[in-house]
Amino acid sequence: MFFKRGSLIICGAFLFVSWNAVLVLLLLGRTPPITPGAGGGPGGEEPGVELGAEGGAEIGDVVAGVLRMADTFEKELEEQKKILRVIQSHRSLWGGGGRLQATPSLPPAMAVIPVLVMACNRPTVKRCLDRLLEYRPSAQLHPIIVSQDCGHVETAEVIRSYGNQVTHLQQPDLSDVAVRSEHRKFQGYYKISRHYRWALGQVLRTIGHEAVIIVEDDLEVAPDFFEYFQALYPLLQGDPSLWCVSAWNDNGREGYVDPGQAALLYRTDFFPGLGWMMLRQLWDELEPKWPAAFWDDWMRQPEQRRDRACIRPEISRTLTFGRKGVSLGQFYDSYLRFIKLNSQFVPFTTLDLAYLQNDAYSVHYDKEVYAAPLVSYEMLKQGQVTGAGPVRLQYSSKESFKRLARSLGVMEDLKSGVPRTGYRGVVSFMTRGQRIYLAPPPGWSHYDPTWS
Repeated sequence: MFFKRGSLIICGAFLFVSWNAVLVLLLLGRTPPITPGAGGGPGGEEPGVELGAEGGAEIGDVVAGVLRMADTFEKELEEQKKILRVIQSHRSLWGGGGRLQATPSLPPAMAVIPVLVMACNRPTVKRCLDRLLEYRPSAQLHPIIVSQDCGHVETAEVIRSYGNQVTHLQQPDLSDVAVRSEHRKFQGYYKISRHYRWALGQVLRTIGHEAVIIVEDDLEVAPDFFEYFQALYPLLQGDPSLWCVSAWNDNGREGYVDPGQAALLYRTDFFPGLGWMMLRQLWDELEPKWPAAFWDDWMRQPEQRRDRACIRPEISRTLTFGRKGVSLGQFYDSYLRFIKLNSQFVPFTTLDLAYLQNDAYSVHYDKEVYAAPLVSYEMLKQGQVTGAGPVRLQYSSKESFKRLARSLGVMEDLKSGVPRTGYRGVVSFMTRGQRIYLAPPPGWSHYDPTWS
């Protein structure tokens, strides 16, 4: 965007000078000749215009020519004013002394947050990169770094085709990971974990960024993807009860989210991944004990989570289009491909997000959930629930949670006892236009890690 603006300014200046040059040539070329009169001579008299029949006609031509030139001059002057207005409208890109700056200054209160794209052997990474570049507001604020494992030539060519729009890193260790025999079929998960450790080290250690947004090569992003993370970066920095910001809603299928609440955000105890931001301080904590495989489930263990939460949206800001992978398309056909991707730009950086701070959010959320009427699944199914407000369904065991989740069409699996999207045990979603809270009994105090 910056180079387009710079080209516009240079082009405008060129046109401005060109108009003036053309005008001067026009005036010089179109001025009628005036011949000295007979009375001019050594006596110092002023030269006169020769008056005669032909002279009178020439005077008429001169007058008409001057009038035409005045009209032309007026029109050309208006064109020059338009050009000047274009140049002046881009004055912010000019430094002292009228020189065009090589790079614009950073907007106030904006952080440099790179996007790390984890790639392997999918040439369709192009779809991911195209959307990132389309929606990126600033190359300076959001450099895009693609880290490629696998050494796949076709994928590497796609990444290199973007030139200096992205930074292309290549994982140097492509060897198989030594695993015990019963884990040979999980070789891919071991390589992914190794790649994550190397790539995050490059971005947060070698390059030295303070934070990073991680996306996989099979994710498409929403128009307000960058706006979302920029707005939540200060909250992540300032609230020690948070450890990540995610763009993903695990229960975010069409019909299970409120389309009129694109700005609605939640705290969740479940680590969502699939487009998420972390600080370098968290990497300082996690890197020394980074797992050999299954890094995302490892992140969901109590030892890593440490009772911290993530921020997640009502409507996802990422969408996965990668059916094939090491998980062999688990959940994709039946679930993931129906996730709703947000299409409405929300100006998050202008919104007051203080409601997401830990103390205020916990108190308000508990009141809202447990003030909702308690109903049974049978009442809901038979249409016996009246009113448009939220209602609450209660579970009391792992089995009752799974049964209700399956019946209601939301994700039923638990990781270390935490349900997907859960906060203090509560899973919030929409069904048939009504807000549902699938919740434990009042007085919930902790998760049971054996519920997995």
